[in-house]
Amino acid sequence: MNDRIAMDLPWLLSAITVAATFMAGNKHRHAWALSLLNQALWLLWIVTTRTWGFLPMNIALTAVFARNHWLWTRQPRVYRYRRHGRD
Repeated sequence: MNDRIAMDLPWLLSAITVAATFMAGNKHRHAWALSLLNQALWLLWIVTTRTWGFLPMNIALTAVFARNHWLWTRQPRVYRYRRHGRD
């Protein structure tokens, strides 16, 4: 099981990282929640593979993503309505 996590999880981590970055670039409200989930999976990978050098990055990014999620979800939602294909 540990070998499976060590070999396969980086593919999922990479996909989630790209998706969350794309979402953040589009100012999607759930980008930071997805990033937090990704950090939990990173932590699983770090512990499983015992690559402790990644732990400071994981802790720092978790703090940044939690802050961003908190700030973004506190802002009022802005809705854009389109009529007949025009902005």
